[in-house]
Amino acid sequence: MIFLFFGPPGAGKGTQASILSNQYNIPHVSTGEILRNNLLGASSQSKKIRKIIEKGDLVSDEILNEIIKQKLDSSECKNGYILDGYPRTLSQNDWFQNYLNFSKLEITKIFDINLDKDVIVKRIKNRAILENRNDDTEDVIKNRVNKYIEETKPLSKYYLKKNPKNYHLINGNQEIEMIKNDILKIVKK
Repeated sequence: MIFLFFGPPGAGKGTQASILSNQYNIPHVSTGEILRNNLLGASSQSKKIRKIIEKGDLVSDEILNEIIKQKLDSSECKNGYILDGYPRTLSQNDWFQNYLNFSKLEITKIFDINLDKDVIVKRIKNRAILENRNDDTEDVIKNRVNKYIEETKPLSKYYLKKNPKNYHLINGNQEIEMIKNDILKIVKK
């Protein structure tokens, strides 16, 4: 099984991906988490990533593709995985499609969690307080939302056109439990 989660920052992609991961016992591959863990390192790559993230910018496709490839090629992902926050750009998606084709794999379901902009900002501010995340300042939030709209939102159109039967738009303005129920119903079909 391969699941993809799309949606703006604060949409609950990570929460829903974790629920599915526990339910189906397949790894949740969160680029945000991988990058945050990478920030703790002292390597030159870690320092470069830290500077990029502190500005609210996205890590380059080249760096992210390499990090993702290492994870997807690991034995942990041999029975499937859930991608949260990747691919984020059409360029990353080209790389990912080539990876899938080369590996003779197909995406099982695509979930695109949609929610209102004011809800996004409110959720991220609350998350910043709860998780003590200082990367979620108001300016960074606005920058990330704008980057999402410019760079990631076009992937929704791509997957809706390429794979309409496996693409599912989810109402993210609901409570977590309702979103979870909507997603589990779709997976069980």
